[in-house]
Amino acid sequence: MQPTATVLVYSDDSNTREQVRLATGRRPAPDVPVVEFLECATPPAVLRELDKGGIDVVVLDGEAVPMGGMGVCRQIKDEIFNCPPVLVLIGRPQDAWLATWSRADAAVTLPVEPVEFAAALASLLRQKALQQSA
Repeated sequence: MQPTATVLVYSDDSNTREQVRLATGRRPAPDVPVVEFLECATPPAVLRELDKGGIDVVVLDGEAVPMGGMGVCRQIKDEIFNCPPVLVLIGRPQDAWLATWSRADAAVTLPVEPVEFAAALASLLRQKALQQSA
């Protein structure tokens, strides 16, 4: 049986969470595990799930309301020990500097473009696997 990777997806918009699921499919690349999603619609839910552990990659919607994914990213990078890699969804390419400020490991623009998103997610899953094997 193949191992699985758990990806936490935060967005207050169910359509954005669906775009992430559809862009990923069962696995974003042949050399990474099958993905299981854990969806959160609020920042407190994100913190609860991260405190439980077992998350391999976090995907945060930078356009989420009331707290955007970049603010959540900065908070979890400060507060979560061994925080998993974070992929932030940004509203426009010019917001990439904000993703850097938030300490996100990667950023892609909305709406989710499947090839770009899958490549970024697969890269973070590989990064996480390397961290675990070290």
